[in-house]
Amino acid sequence: MNTLLLLAQGAANMADSLATANPVLTPVGTPAEMNMLDMAIKGGWIMIVLAVLSVGCFYILFERMYVLRKVNKEDPMFMDKIKDYIHSGEIKAAINYCRTVDTPSARMIEKGISRLGRPVNDVQAAIENVGNIEVAKLEKGLPVMATIAGGAPMLGFLGTVTGMVRAFYNMANAGSGNIDITLLSGGIYEAMITTVGGLIVGIIAMFAYNYLVMLVDRVVNKMESKTMAFMDLLNEPAQK
Repeated sequence: MNTLLLLAQGAANMADSLATANPVLTPVGTPAEMNMLDMAIKGGWIMIVLAVLSVGCFYILFERMYVLRKVNKEDPMFMDKIKDYIHSGEIKAAINYCRTVDTPSARMIEKGISRLGRPVNDVQAAIENVGNIEVAKLEKGLPVMATIAGGAPMLGFLGTVTGMVRAFYNMANAGSGNIDITLLSGGIYEAMITTVGGLIVGIIAMFAYNYLVMLVDRVVNKMESKTMAFMDLLNEPAQK
């Protein structure tokens, strides 16, 4: 009997030593990966507003880029041809040429040509009035872009504040005995999503706005240079 007990005890000790040498590995769950779609859904209705603002931002950006780049492509010999038409007395041909080019600068010069024979100040005032209208057309949509750049981050912060309020409200309703750290962290996680979305939309809109302003400035500089060249052209006979 003692021999059997000794054998059983030895077998048990051997099993313990094997278990210690080769521990059983329990599978550890992999952490969940962040999904942009899930983040957008958890952001709530403010994410929908931010999505609409981003679509409007990209629409204005690409539409204005197309218009401004098309306007920038002008005939480098435009003013030389206008000068030749005026010196040869072909006023109607000069006006028709301006209408064919159909750019802001050409429309300004067309207005100036149509005022030939009047005092120089009247001609310049007519050109400047057309120029103001053309600049306003070029800047179409830029105020909306600036509003998106400033308003999107504010909407994101609003979503964060409302999300935090909702998270603390849920904790208050849960009671002191049922407070769980995941309840607070989950609410903060959902609240911060709107801040991220608002900052992304705002940053994109800000850079897009500044880029469009740069393109508009290039067109305006060309308009001013052609206006000065046209006014010099009108003053040439007086200088001679």
